[in-house]
Amino acid sequence: MPSETLLEMSTQYPEDRLQKLADLRAAGVDPYPAAPPTARELASEVLESFDAREGEVVTICGRVLGRRGYGKLAFLDLDDISGRIQAVMEKALVEEGSFALLKQLNLGDFIEVTGTLKKTQKGQASVYGTRMRILCKALLDPPAKWHGMSDVELRARMRYVDLFANEGIRPHFLKRSAVLSSIRNTLAQHNYNEVETPVLHPIYGGANARPFHTHHNTLDMGLYLRIAPELYLKRLLVGGLERVFELARVFRNEGISNRHNPEFTMLEFYEAYADFSIMADRTEQIVVEAARAAGCEQEDGSLQANFREENFNLATPFQRIRYADAFLEHVGIEATDREALVERLKTEGIEVTGEGDYFWWKAVNNLFERFAEPQLRGPVFVTHYPAAICPLAKPSAEDPTWAERFEFFLGGMELANAFSELNDPEQQLENFERQVQDSDEEAPNAVDYDYVRALAYGMPPAGGCGIGIDRLVMILLGSDSIRDVLLFPLMRPDED
Repeated sequence: MPSETLLEMSTQYPEDRLQKLADLRAAGVDPYPAAPPTARELASEVLESFDAREGEVVTICGRVLGRRGYGKLAFLDLDDISGRIQAVMEKALVEEGSFALLKQLNLGDFIEVTGTLKKTQKGQASVYGTRMRILCKALLDPPAKWHGMSDVELRARMRYVDLFANEGIRPHFLKRSAVLSSIRNTLAQHNYNEVETPVLHPIYGGANARPFHTHHNTLDMGLYLRIAPELYLKRLLVGGLERVFELARVFRNEGISNRHNPEFTMLEFYEAYADFSIMADRTEQIVVEAARAAGCEQEDGSLQANFREENFNLATPFQRIRYADAFLEHVGIEATDREALVERLKTEGIEVTGEGDYFWWKAVNNLFERFAEPQLRGPVFVTHYPAAICPLAKPSAEDPTWAERFEFFLGGMELANAFSELNDPEQQLENFERQVQDSDEEAPNAVDYDYVRALAYGMPPAGGCGIGIDRLVMILLGSDSIRDVLLFPLMRPDED
């Protein structure tokens, strides 16, 4: 950071904090010591075992978020990852040098307190300090206690403040972490191996989306940030890794909304000798276990997710309905009634933007997305999508008009997409070439010949699925917007 910017920032620090910082240094106290804290205990651990351990000496560390009392007695509220605990600093009990440090304390400072477990006269479990050490001097004031940090955009922009200023935010994001752990555990039960595949792709594919472009200087080549890890994961099936998954960060150069962020987390998992029906079973289990990890289990043992004032019962098995049936129910027309569809597309202002089956079914699917998807409250699997818009999926053996594919919906949002994976290299090449020829702006703009070559070495029949983790967590935690479950969502630059 340029020195002039640092100078400008320093003038914004409250004078009393800068003075206390200077006083500490003048007294020979390092306000940012390198030495680690003494072995400490978490606030929750101390409080949970307090009655059995009263009278013991413990060490706690945390951020000072409350301070009461003056003179010979001070009460400090210390906040750590597990919660809050009170430290009582009584002049008669505290080392002289430690008590003097109280004058230099501000809210937001990190401190270490060593003392005896004892209850106050009002019965509050506390640590009566005998020694205190400053671990970090804060130069900016935390948000006011009673007002917190209420501006939604500011909270997302300054998540580092939001996490300690608003109760419930830290547990909220820790539940997201628990969901990710549950996903790994569920897949491990089925002998899946977690792998890592490239983020930089010479050819983008695996989904229809606009990519981000970048450039490698040494190789002098254009690259794309991945829009999906699919094609690399299926290369691993070719190589004999039969069950693989990746919790992948993916990037799509598209709009931002309450359900879209350009950078997001996608779970993709692939299983040899499986099909899209088995993938539905796996998805069902992943969602159920994720719901438990997110705290959705009720006293009666049921799993309930409350999202936007709507309650969703996650009892299994989840409903399964064919695309054609859902289309008829919610659009009111047979999905294969071309004459009626032409009229409906005109009425809705949806254009068929090119020749051939792909553009036709893409327009028809726009009707489905507009009228059917919002009504799919779920949890529900919609199966057998039009094959023309599924270039990576196997056509159904019953009727090749439809593909062995499902999308999983909950709360009117698509959370998962799965196929019986196409493993015919000639058919895959034909599908890729048609995509490029159609020149659809969201389709890959080049044929991935290396992937076709990989298929030519033989890929076992397999099922594959992708789950949008952010949307799943959003619903399970009852968040209104996807950025409420992202620690650092993409934001416009702060003009200030």
